[in-house]
Amino acid sequence: MDKKKSAIHENEGVSQPETTSKSSAEKIKISRAKQNSVDDFVSNILAGNITFLSRAITLVESTNAKHQQKANEILDRCLPHANKSVRIGITGVPGVGKSTFIESFGKHLTAQGKKVAVLAVDPSSSVNKGSILGDKTRMEELVTDPNAFIRPSPSGTSLGGVAQKTRESIILCEAAGFDTIIIETVGVGQSETVVHSMVDFFLLLKLAGAGDELQGIKRGIIEMADAIVINKADGDNQKNATIAKIEFNRALHLYPIKESTWQPKVLTASALQNLGIAKIDKMITDYISLTKKNKYFDIKRNEQNEYWLLSTINQQLKDRFYQNPKIKNALHQEIKDLKNGKTTPFNAAKRLLEL
Repeated sequence: MDKKKSAIHENEGVSQPETTSKSSAEKIKISRAKQNSVDDFVSNILAGNITFLSRAITLVESTNAKHQQKANEILDRCLPHANKSVRIGITGVPGVGKSTFIESFGKHLTAQGKKVAVLAVDPSSSVNKGSILGDKTRMEELVTDPNAFIRPSPSGTSLGGVAQKTRESIILCEAAGFDTIIIETVGVGQSETVVHSMVDFFLLLKLAGAGDELQGIKRGIIEMADAIVINKADGDNQKNATIAKIEFNRALHLYPIKESTWQPKVLTASALQNLGIAKIDKMITDYISLTKKNKYFDIKRNEQNEYWLLSTINQQLKDRFYQNPKIKNALHQEIKDLKNGKTTPFNAAKRLLEL
């Protein structure tokens, strides 16, 4: 019988329509992850399976209680295999060329046989909560590198635009065998402070001739930086980059010596033309060697663990407070009274906390 004319002929299936919402696609991804056991996840992550690593991070980022429980079990099992990487934080204002720099730097590392994971946090809109998640399109060459893994995550409402689950994602990437973890910040707000609390080396990218050279004298971000790189130092901009380098060097020498005994350095680079990338790699290697020798590397990691313990407690207390059914009902009423002028924000907060 002709198969095409048969009543029992089976079509190949219908492809996913373009109108499928992002939330629906995410649910499909998580439902697939639920089909695998914790043992499946752990064994595949330790074997360097990128698909399972991505699914595990999806579970970690989920707000569903069951997903969180499974993610915590996976994290506990992966933890003994983590903490063997060098964690590098990279920040800078939008337009400074972070993605181009990370791609150039990442390719330089993978060419040496290193495995690089990039955890790039995209800014989420405070209006519709949407996120561009465009880092994979901006790093076209690195994304196809077998020794690289790029994971863009929406920043959501977490402090300074850093995804709340980035810390856990680092553990999973380390367990999967990545020896260099690069965390890209949004570059606005207080994201630098949060990233500084989870990396070994903190790199600040700057532009020459942007009128912000003297801003480097301000305390805060410059104080946290282990190095400043003047990016886009090519062509007609080379002269400006040299001037900016001198200005930032002067600014850095105004600060006392760091606890690590490391003197922050200022370098110039052109990520687009791969200029200065090797020098930056050597500088970071020198920093890691110095801090491991004088034990500061371990001291800083321990301080970071303490910071994240307290941060996790604060976050969970906050989550439990807002998820409490009594609080939800009372909060709705307090907001209503607030709008009608029947109470003050302080009295309303006091009553809610007493519940």
